[in-house]
Amino acid sequence: MILEDYRNERLRKLGEIRERGIDPYPARTGRNTRIFEVVEHFDEKQGQEVCVAGRIVAIRSFGKLVFLKLRDASGEVQIFMKATGDETPEGMFGAKEIKLLDVGDFVEARGIVDKSKTGEISVFADSVRLLTKTLRPLPEKFTNKEERYRRRYVDMNVNPEVRERLVRRSKFWQATREFMNSHGFIEINIPVLEHTTGGADATPFVTHMNALDEDFYLRISHELPLKRLLGGGFERVYDIGPRFRNEGVDDEHLPEHIAFEAYAAYQDYEEGMKFYEEMMKYVCMKTWGTLQFEVGGFKIDLDQEWPRVKYADLLREKFGVDVFNPDREQLTQILLENWDAKDMSREDLKRKLENTTTPHLIDDVWKLIRKTSAGPYWVIEEPLSLSPLAKKSVDNPLVTERFHPVIAGTEMGNGFSELNDPLDQLERFEEQQAARDAGDEEAQMLDMDFVEMLEYGMPPACGWGNSERNFWLLEGVSGREAVPFPLLKRN
Repeated sequence: MILEDYRNERLRKLGEIRERGIDPYPARTGRNTRIFEVVEHFDEKQGQEVCVAGRIVAIRSFGKLVFLKLRDASGEVQIFMKATGDETPEGMFGAKEIKLLDVGDFVEARGIVDKSKTGEISVFADSVRLLTKTLRPLPEKFTNKEERYRRRYVDMNVNPEVRERLVRRSKFWQATREFMNSHGFIEINIPVLEHTTGGADATPFVTHMNALDEDFYLRISHELPLKRLLGGGFERVYDIGPRFRNEGVDDEHLPEHIAFEAYAAYQDYEEGMKFYEEMMKYVCMKTWGTLQFEVGGFKIDLDQEWPRVKYADLLREKFGVDVFNPDREQLTQILLENWDAKDMSREDLKRKLENTTTPHLIDDVWKLIRKTSAGPYWVIEEPLSLSPLAKKSVDNPLVTERFHPVIAGTEMGNGFSELNDPLDQLERFEEQQAARDAGDEEAQMLDMDFVEMLEYGMPPACGWGNSERNFWLLEGVSGREAVPFPLLKRN
């Protein structure tokens, strides 16, 4: 049968159910027990009457015997029904009416917990009550990636590991909150719409607010509003929520994704590295129960003190690059020699490199090193030109007190001692704005309100941010595979 035939047959059954005066979509249920309680605590539940509810995933009928397999979010259990000479109670479905039900329908079953003759834990019920009549059958297999992403609600039913992954994603963020709250941080949600957006090198989305007749940006980072809170008297704050970057979609990037940023007054980057290394280990244990991972061909052991490596040393040792006196021609040649046809054509790469600022060329060369690094290690002391919001190092004013954890070929966070000198910040903003005016859409905007806040005073602080990319990476899947409803081009 084709889908239309299945749907028509179910519509026929729906009509017959309604003719019998039965509401196929009632608002209330009598469920008092989740299925896992029946299965996992059978010794306690045996002989007791329970009411369970869920989706029918299998129907078997043998003469007067009917076996339903019922699934809720917690597990599966067998519903055992036997035809009797008695009339089925009004509004219910007994063995005689079972043909009006289909795999996929939601029902509730009230009965006694026991084991069948074959030893299977079951709920022995005389009849079941319909909660939702479905009109489309779930497929037995659902493997086409495009279809899976477009009909995620089907995907989660047919491929339960997708739903299980989203449960771990929830645990990931719950553990982050637990750790931060236990260390005196306060979660404060900050705006998504901004007049001036900043805190990262990214192209923003633009939207229009009718009430004010003005354009706004969707935030690319949580950073500047959270640091305004430090200026307002808070000492430890964080936010977890969506951010938006108008960039390409690949295994490590989604234009909309969940991110976490935190700022602690009177904490510097040395303390920050220790603190966020502890946090990441805590989150991993709470989410996956291990600190050992095999990801993308890398074997990762997080159960150690992570080494610290200087940014300039890495580029000098690997490619002979002097990040303090960069040779643009050398950087371009390195990138051309390491060109990957999967990313873009060689001609497109040449055009891109011609229009890329020298600091971004340095960063692109660094990424060649990063993507082959198993880690874990901290890369520290990033050049000033690449860190417009970080404090200069006391020992070397050419670098900043910035730190990135590198794990399995990617940067799994970003932190630094926050710049709180308003004149220094203004100068760096002006340099970024000049680059933006020259055509660099990812350069940061001049934010005079933020500079004004610094002039009123912000205490010394350490900031940190990481996105759900950390979860995708350690889960071993792409970004679109790890979110509930990935954004796709309209059909």
